[in-house]
Order: sequence, then structure tokens, then C-alpha cells
Amino acid sequence: MRKLALTLTLLLASMAVLAAGDKSCGQIDCYEFKADISDKASMQRGAATFVNYCMGCHEAAYSRYERVATDLDIPIELAEQNLIFDDSKIGSLMVNAMQEDAAKKWFGATPPDLTLVARSRGPEWLYTYLLTFYEDPSRPWGANNLAFKDVGMPNVLLELQGTQKCLPGDEGDHGICANIEHVADTGSQTVEEFEQTIWDLTNYMTYMAEPAALERKRLGVYVLLFLALFMVFAWLLNREYWKDVH
Repeated sequence: MRKLALTLTLLLASMAVLAAGDKSCGQIDCYEFKADISDKASMQRGAATFVNYCMGCHEAAYSRYERVATDLDIPIELAEQNLIFDDSKIGSLMVNAMQEDAAKKWFGATPPDLTLVARSRGPEWLYTYLLTFYEDPSRPWGANNLAFKDVGMPNVLLELQGTQKCLPGDEGDHGICANIEHVADTGSQTVEEFEQTIWDLTNYMTYMAEPAALERKRLGVYVLLFLALFMVFAWLLNREYWKDVH
């Protein structure tokens, strides 16, 4: 029995180490990020950034405007005014009007659906990716990325972030950039403001990848309270049952 318990303990410890150690983001370690899907103000800001800057090319075809508005406590009228910019209805899926043939011509491939990217790639990777675009004239769209070398998309948040350049001497094997720096006085946001924008966007995309997590956490509290109450009654019943047994 002791050997079995020890084996299970070692197995669980090994799995935890493997999970914690998978923090690679391309050429660099992933930046630290921990989502907080209880912060609805953050996710509301993230949703606004997503529809304004991401949905021009990408879709979130497994998500609905109405579900987002309801989950994030956004009034329906406000959601219609600020999240929908085409003829979609509030109950529509979050798709765009870009034609697949045109997308392939412009980008070489159809931009992927982003509904589940925070689950498939991980929030840490997504946060790192969104922060590490840098200027690269050799690329078709003039941008590259530390977490995704030779990325096939432009830096759509350039107007907010400003210019980032590879540090001189930090191009290693095969010209891969290792470190970047922000060019002062570029971008409409400060470095700190842009990091907050990306934190909010990643937080929203983490929610979008698993919207049921909000309800699951709420229900989890009630389940734990029920189990705690049940344990008290179970203990009292057990004591009453065995009190006359010698």
C-alpha cells in the first residue's frame, strides 16, 4: 500500500514538473501571465480590442455576440453599438466578411479562427506573442515575432504599441532575433498602457476559449459548501451510530 501511494505521489509530481516546465515561446521563455476571468471590466476592454483590431481578418466563429454580452455584463444595446460593425445580429456568431480566396491571396493562407487559440496555444504563449512583434523589413508585412518566427501577418496593433526593433548584435543563428526594444515616442500608448491592453485582450481570449469556466467556478463554490455541510452531518450521523457500539 505504501509503495502504491509513493508511486502515485511521484507520478503526480512528475506530471506537475512537466506541465510547469513547458514555458517555451519560440526563441524566448514565455512571459508570465495569469488570467483572471472574474475581472469583467478587463474582459470588456479586451472584447473591444478584439473586435476592433482582430476581427478584420480573424473570426471567432464558435462564439456569439449575445453570449459575450451576457457573460461580461454588457447591456445588449451597448454591445450592438460597440461590438458589432456589420449587419450581424446580436445572436450571430462572431464571423467577418473576408472572402477565403482573398485572404489566401493577401496572406498566403486563411487567417485562423481565434475562438480556441488560448486553449490550443496557452494564455502565456498568446500574451507573449502579442507583445513581441518587431520591425523586420525582410518580411512581406514588415514585421516578425519572437514567439512565432516568420509570422505571416502584420502587427495590427502597431498604432497602439509603436515600433519595436531587434537589438543590435542579438540576431543569432539563421538571423533569429533574441531581444527587442521599444523605440521611444512611437505608438499612441505608453509601454505600460500597451501591456495592460494586451493583458486585457489575452484575458478576454482566455474567457472566449472556455466561456463555461465562469459558470463552472460559480457552481464550484456551491458544491464545496454543500460538501462541507454534508461532511458535518455525516460526521454527526457516524458518531450517533457508533456511540453504543463497544
